[in-house]
Amino acid sequence: MALKSFSTLSHTTTLSHKQSQLIRASSPISIPKYIHHSHKHTPCLSKRQLTLLSPFLWSVLPNTLLLAQELITADLLRYTDSKEGFTLLTPSSWTKVDKAGATVLFQEPNVGSNNIGVVVNPVRLSTLPDFGSPQFVADKLLQAERRKESTKEAEIIAVEERSGEGGLQVYEFEYKIDSTRGGLKRIFTAAFVASRKLYLLNIVHSDNPESPLDPNKRMMLEQVLHSFDSSS
Repeated sequence: MALKSFSTLSHTTTLSHKQSQLIRASSPISIPKYIHHSHKHTPCLSKRQLTLLSPFLWSVLPNTLLLAQELITADLLRYTDSKEGFTLLTPSSWTKVDKAGATVLFQEPNVGSNNIGVVVNPVRLSTLPDFGSPQFVADKLLQAERRKESTKEAEIIAVEERSGEGGLQVYEFEYKIDSTRGGLKRIFTAAFVASRKLYLLNIVHSDNPESPLDPNKRMMLEQVLHSFDSSS
């Protein structure tokens, strides 16, 4: 979707065979589902009971979330392109495929429209902030999406900035688009500049009302997003 959104920064596209390696994190572990038994009459907690339970809930919920993140990470693989100089996590079941214009591309089995792609292009910039702030870059991304004939609607959901390897500044974006090609989609994008090359990660997943992006899948894709970094 937005793999070419930074084309105004790029001057030439380097397409070559990549030296890469996959390091398996561990065997996939599924997240347990909690069984809920329905009752005719649902018990209600009083305000006093809720107050007494609050410290317990606040201590348990963060640990439960952390456990879920650890289980999801166990189902991810570390992919490193030593030639281009980047690394990220990828879902163990997703397949690496060749596509013109992409440095690397992974697709979900039987759902090729759900994919994770990376593009690396040379630029004249030393850092991404030289081009603009995270919000400025987000606006450029949105403009690029809206110029496409297939795009009916595009909306930015979140804009973030984090530190990568060696203090590298990484921009992260989440947005959704409604397209004539595939309907509603959720897009997660990360970008950074290193060694005068622009690195752009693009994660695309369907998010239609009849089949929305579920929380566990979303958490996994966010792990992929946050793992994108320089390997130098």
